[in-house]
Amino acid sequence: MERGGRAALALGLLLLLLLLGALLALREPAPARDEARGGGGVQKTFRALLAAGRDQQQQQEREEDPPAAPVRRGIFWSRELEARVPPGFAAEEAAAWRAAARGARVASLERGGCGRSSNRLARLSDGSRACVRYGVSPEQIQGEALSYHLAGLLGMQQRLPPMALALVEARGRQWEPVREELRGSHWAEGAVVSLTRWVDNLTAVVAPAPWGGGRPRALAAGELSGLPAAQLVELVQWSDLILFDYLTANFDRLASNLFSLQWDPRVMRRATSNLLRAPDGGLVFMDNEAGLVHGYRLLATWDPYNEPLLRSVCVFREGTARRLAELHRRRNAAAELRRRYRAREPLWARLGFLSERQAELLQARVDFVHRHIAQCRAQAAAL
Repeated sequence: MERGGRAALALGLLLLLLLLGALLALREPAPARDEARGGGGVQKTFRALLAAGRDQQQQQEREEDPPAAPVRRGIFWSRELEARVPPGFAAEEAAAWRAAARGARVASLERGGCGRSSNRLARLSDGSRACVRYGVSPEQIQGEALSYHLAGLLGMQQRLPPMALALVEARGRQWEPVREELRGSHWAEGAVVSLTRWVDNLTAVVAPAPWGGGRPRALAAGELSGLPAAQLVELVQWSDLILFDYLTANFDRLASNLFSLQWDPRVMRRATSNLLRAPDGGLVFMDNEAGLVHGYRLLATWDPYNEPLLRSVCVFREGTARRLAELHRRRNAAAELRRRYRAREPLWARLGFLSERQAELLQARVDFVHRHIAQCRAQAAAL
C-alpha cells in the first residue's frame, strides 16, 4: 500500500507539471513553423488577434465620432478631420498607372460606360481598363489634361482618376490589335485622346447642404456644429471641389445642376453631374473636359453660377489655401501649370498650352479665390 501511495503521488505530480506546461504554452506565442504560409506572414497568436480586434474597434469609433473641433483658426478644417478623408489615388500609384497605360497595347474597344457615343471603354494588354475619350474638339481633351495637372498643382490630384494622353495611330503598336474597331469609331488618324483609369463600384452623389436646396448657403464654421463625422469628411472634399471648379470655370458639374433649376425644381436632389463616390467614401472628380479652355470661353454664361458657389464656401483645407497664396504671391499660376504639364505629359505639345489670354484668366481666378479666403479669415476674426 505504501508503494502504491508513492506511485499515485508521483503520477499526480506529473499530471500537475503537464497542466502547468499547457497553461504556459497558451500564454506565450508559439514560433511560426512555416513563414511561407499565408503569404509569408507569421501566424497570429490569440493575443495578437485580440489586439487587432481592439484596434479595429477603436478605428471604427474614431470614424463615427465627430472631432471635438472640426474647424481651426476660424476657416481651416482640423487636421484630425482631414486625416479621415479617404486617400484617393496616391501619387505613386497614379504615376505608375500612367506609365503602364502609355506602354500598353489596346486589346479591345467597347461602346458604353464612358460618356458620349464617340468614347470607348478599352481593355489594355495588362488586364486593366480605361475610358478613351475622343473630344468633340481637341480643346476638350486639352481641358481634361490641363485640369488634371492643375489639380496636381493645387494638391487635389488624388481626387481625380489617373489620366494620360495617347495618339491614335491605326498602324501603331498600341492600337494594332483594334485596327478594325478604329475604322468603325470615326476617330481621325493622328488625333489625341485621353486615357482615364476605369474605377469599379462608383456610385452617384447628391449635393449635401448647403448646396442641395438650390440657392447656395454659407459653409462656415458656425454651420458645422453637431454634424456627424461622415458628413464633415464629405464637406472637406466638397470645399476643394467648388474651388477647383471655379478656378477651371468647369460648368459641367454642380453649376449645370443649378442652371437646370429654372425648369426642374428637384434637380438638386438628383445626382451631381460628373461626380461619383468610391466605395471608401472618397469623392471622384470625373470628366473635366469643360475646364480651363472651353469653360473660359463661356465665363459670361456660367460665372453667375460658379461665383456664388465659391462665395458659399468659407472653410478650406489649409494646404489648398497655402498653395493658392503662393501662386497669388508669385503670380505664376500658368507658368507653374505649364512646367508641370510638360514634365509629366509626353504628348503635351500635340495639344499645346493655354493662350496668353487664358493664362491671364487663370491667374485672375487664383487671385480672386485668394482674396475670398482672406475675406473669410477677416470675417472669422471679427466674430
